[in-house]
Amino acid sequence: MASPLLRLVVLFGGVSAEHDVSCVTAAHVLAAADRAKYDLVPIGIAKDGTWLRNDKAIAAIAEGSELPDKLEPAGTVVEPLVALRGEADANTVTVVLPLLHGPHGEDGTIQGMLELFKLPYVGAGVLSSALCMDKAMAKNVAERAGIPQCRWIEFRDGVDDPNTIVARAADELGLPVFVKPANLGSSVGISKAHDVSELDKAIDVALRYDDVVVIEEAVTAREVEVAVLGNAAPETSVPGEILPGSEFYDYEDKYITGAATLVIPAELPDDVVREVRELAAKTFVALRCAGMARVDFFYEEGGRGWLLNEVNTIPGFTPASMYPKLWEASGVSYPDLIDELVTLALAGHRRRVGFSTEH
Repeated sequence: MASPLLRLVVLFGGVSAEHDVSCVTAAHVLAAADRAKYDLVPIGIAKDGTWLRNDKAIAAIAEGSELPDKLEPAGTVVEPLVALRGEADANTVTVVLPLLHGPHGEDGTIQGMLELFKLPYVGAGVLSSALCMDKAMAKNVAERAGIPQCRWIEFRDGVDDPNTIVARAADELGLPVFVKPANLGSSVGISKAHDVSELDKAIDVALRYDDVVVIEEAVTAREVEVAVLGNAAPETSVPGEILPGSEFYDYEDKYITGAATLVIPAELPDDVVREVRELAAKTFVALRCAGMARVDFFYEEGGRGWLLNEVNTIPGFTPASMYPKLWEASGVSYPDLIDELVTLALAGHRRRVGFSTEH
């Protein structure tokens, strides 16, 4: 008698500004996952927070039909616990693959719920997810770990003096600077400010998305990314370089115009490649990541060398995204990457549930 398929719940959508990116990612993951291994269950979270089982997508998967490039949350309204656990028997193993970019998905909130439900899930745990989502806190931890970064300051609305932040940023960092909401990704809400007037407006834009703003010096550097895979002993991919199609690698460049060029592998000397791969693994461990992460760097040739930009614990995952493309260039195919992430999720779950609850 054949063993039951592993039940893979693909959780997508969400209530953040990165909802649409998540929907695109989910469609590609569902199309690539091996249907001989997995019972695929797409569960979407609408922008109003409603959980929906996508019945049309489930039917298409069962029939072997093609899915659309963007999978909208649609179908039957479900309760989260029922949707995640399903009606499977005791022999069925469920793994949740969260593809929820941004707040309320990538920030530890969903991960905490999955921990309470005692369900295995792909990716970083509660602490690491929250830490990496908050750019300011991640920078503080990275600094403590001795990981080099560009100069930056933090502004907390309601805590720091709004009348002095512009002058302080211009004085300490110089101009131009980049202004970012601390808890968002996909370049949403990011601005490059060339003068004091633009800086003031850029802070207002960032505050639409978060009450913590990160202001960073603008560096003249190459943008290089490394994909990391594993738990306690992570492996790293070859590095890839981004050549932006506009002044910086913004949302339109990533998801609309596609004007950016991805150079994989990045054209770097062997010793420099070894250095950034080691630094990516060190960052992954220092920030307590698990499963997967994309670690982004600036490379100042002839200057400070490698500078950490940020860490994404749920990176873009379409076939055209940097994370899977880096692994493909490193010898790991897109379907095999999904398999490895599921294996790591199960291993991490076994370790967590094995801890004693006695005293």
